[in-house]
Amino acid sequence: MSVRITEDDFDISQEHEQLKSKAAGAIVTFTGTVRDLPGGREVDAMTLEHYPGMTESEIEIIIADAKTRWPLEKVVVIHRVGRLLPTENIVFVGCSSAHRGAAFESANFIMDFLKTKAPFWKKEDGPEGSGWVDARESDTTALDRWNILD
Repeated sequence: MSVRITEDDFDISQEHEQLKSKAAGAIVTFTGTVRDLPGGREVDAMTLEHYPGMTESEIEIIIADAKTRWPLEKVVVIHRVGRLLPTENIVFVGCSSAHRGAAFESANFIMDFLKTKAPFWKKEDGPEGSGWVDARESDTTALDRWNILD
């Protein structure tokens, strides 16, 4: 398991390589990037803040939970903080497993929980000003599907 919170960008192909093993027949990765908002609202930049120490611990708990649900070989989670510009990478989640189903589902699970449980705060800057982003109901709703597995 690898968890990294950083201001630096990451190399997706290099992170993908870290997920390989002789036992892993499937590798699934997700990369989130800075984008404009729905409805055509432009984003000039995004600033992400976190609670050092607590953030890493919470992500490790999320990964540990995923490992109890699926037979995972390796997991990599990278989340950037600081000021990011449009098209820049924000987050990387990578999971490897013997089979694709476990890799796909665990990557979705980890990403859904990162969006709602990890202590990050996001501010978006655009032509209309800047503001902190509130939690979205759709992110919370996404968690409901995982409770079925409990």
